[in-house]
Amino acid sequence: MSDSELNPQQLAEACAEAMFSRDGASQGLGMRIESVSPGRAVLSMTVREDMVQGHGNCHGGFLFTLADSAFAFACNTYDEATVASGCSIDYLGPGQLNDVLTATAEERSRRGRTGIYDITVRNQHGNEVALFRGRSYKVRGTVRRLEDTAAGENA
Repeated sequence: MSDSELNPQQLAEACAEAMFSRDGASQGLGMRIESVSPGRAVLSMTVREDMVQGHGNCHGGFLFTLADSAFAFACNTYDEATVASGCSIDYLGPGQLNDVLTATAEERSRRGRTGIYDITVRNQHGNEVALFRGRSYKVRGTVRRLEDTAAGENA
């Protein structure tokens, strides 16, 4: 199917599939894409023993990484290569061993080359664990063709 034949939802899904296939970091942490739509992505991750820090809670870096991955998938749903230009996170409560954490990324603004996205991380009980805000910047290239370009360069 050509790009022009894809509706916005199909394009968002194709972008997520292409990105996830190259995303060893998210895959290695056991992240799962629960849903994606234009400007929005929901990812989940189960807190493993190797993610727990000295106080018995999920290390904040893993919470950040889950939120950051959801942010990346949300801002790349338009097949325009987009990267983070900055972000911040507020930790509201602990993640615990075996918690299933879900990060929901939602686009707040997308104008020109920049965007703003809010990401909420919740546990399986619906309790908020972290709030993350990401600022995006559109660079050259596309999300899906990057895969073809990389494969072509290695051939």
